[in-house]
Amino acid sequence: MQTIILTAEAREAGERTDRFIAARLADVSRSRIKALIKQGALACDGVPLTDPNASVVAGAEYRLEVPDPKPATPEPEDIPLDILFEDADLIILNKPAGMAVHPAPGSWDGTLVNALLHHCKGELPGIGGVERPGIVHRLDKDTTGVMVVAKTEPAHRGLSELFASHTIDRAYLALTRGAPRPLSGTVEAPIARATGDRKKMAVPRNPDTPNARHAVTHYKALETYGLLDKGAGLPAAALIECRLETGRTHQIRVHMSHIGAPLIGDTTYGRHRGIKAFGSGEAFIEATSAARAFPRQALHAALLGFEHPVTGEALSFTAPLPEDMAVLKAALSSMPR
Repeated sequence: MQTIILTAEAREAGERTDRFIAARLADVSRSRIKALIKQGALACDGVPLTDPNASVVAGAEYRLEVPDPKPATPEPEDIPLDILFEDADLIILNKPAGMAVHPAPGSWDGTLVNALLHHCKGELPGIGGVERPGIVHRLDKDTTGVMVVAKTEPAHRGLSELFASHTIDRAYLALTRGAPRPLSGTVEAPIARATGDRKKMAVPRNPDTPNARHAVTHYKALETYGLLDKGAGLPAAALIECRLETGRTHQIRVHMSHIGAPLIGDTTYGRHRGIKAFGSGEAFIEATSAARAFPRQALHAALLGFEHPVTGEALSFTAPLPEDMAVLKAALSSMPR
């Protein structure tokens, strides 16, 4: 950890704090400084300052704590894994919520890659000449369920071909706010980066938008819960099974939101976490409170089936709903109809 102390001069008063610090520190980018400020690494005269836009105060002392750089190569970490199958070429596992797949800003450690490096204990022959597991598909940090990881170069190459040719059988379970209409169907809508927010994806209004990618999701409602309002008879929530024909970033979350049934807990693609419902009584209150408090998108990769890329064996793996989604589903099921 490096501590940097700067005293603002009179000529710097009124500047944005991140610009002021960036101008003083030639070897630290402004975007990095902005991120550190938001993370609570800056204090002004001993008081934490988390707003990069705050105006500089002349004579004030700014103390910035800069963490040591993370190693470029992920380090092995002893993190328990729920292994469903393993052989010399593959690992199939049930990923928990809250675990990122790859190290990245905000999640440099505690990731699936860190855990796999420890689990394999130096036995990985290497993917692309580097000792690391071969990640051929991802689940969002807060999405649970079945994933396959390659341990060898032939397995990595074979799995990549299977995913590219869409010959992988994948089924996801989602709990949605409201229910799609119709209750079963196919969403065939391109997905591209959202305008104005590079972290989000969206179905563009113009299908010819540059970089928009073809995306197809087949869905069906397995169960519906409660009532949206008194007169219309529409469900307040639903358990949806989605099967992917393509695998775009955030595909299910974007497509379900696009057809008016965003995932419970998904504040990125829904206006709020909870559900809108009609009713009263203890069960109603419990269900609506559980939906409102659900801390992540209610999405689970329930099934993964494919042909083993080395042996040719037909493989299929399932993972039951994680406890948090099972509890939410039970609460929604108790709502009066």
